Amino acid sequence: MPPPISRFPVPDLADLPEDLRTRILAVQEKAGFVPNVFLALAHRPDECRAFFDYHDALMLRPSGLSKGEQEMIVVATSGVNRCLYCVVAHGAILRILEKNPLVADQIAVNHRKADITPRQTAMLDFALKVCRQADEIGEADYAALHAHGFSDEDIWDIGAITAFFGLSNRLANLIAMRPNDEFFLMGRVPRTPRP
Repeated sequence: MPPPISRFPVPDLADLPEDLRTRILAVQEKAGFVPNVFLALAHRPDECRAFFDYHDALMLRPSGLSKGEQEMIVVATSGVNRCLYCVVAHGAILRILEKNPLVADQIAVNHRKADITPRQTAMLDFALKVCRQADEIGEADYAALHAHGFSDEDIWDIGAITAFFGLSNRLANLIAMRPNDEFFLMGRVPRTPRP
């Protein structure tokens, strides 16, 4: 029997309010499985809705950051926060988006040694400052990002993604949320182009 996905009760999909069940089934249809975060957080349906509404407002809005760059922020800050669930799950998404089986592990451990651009390194430097020392952010930090072409709205996105996943990391650690086994292998082998 596999270990539980949370130390708190996990509701059955059939017992969830209709709106949450519909949302989760849509994710299952797209991914081929239900990410454990949906079921674990459904222990408190109102908070689950609020969590995913904010996630979607933040991660699905038009942005100067690519989807891959957004996931880089999640992986780098989740590594610092020692969140196994988010490093594994978002590492899989990052590998797939970037079509690079190495990048997620590199960023999770030390983004300064990763095979990424100087612009992305500056972005992650800022994200980690928001993660560790938000009280020390000043105009020089904004200037460094502006020098790499980031707008103020992009900077807000970097900080907001960092802050949101700081909450997510702490909650995942609190409830001992286990990553789905599927995430560990996703995106590990470069896809062969189809003829």
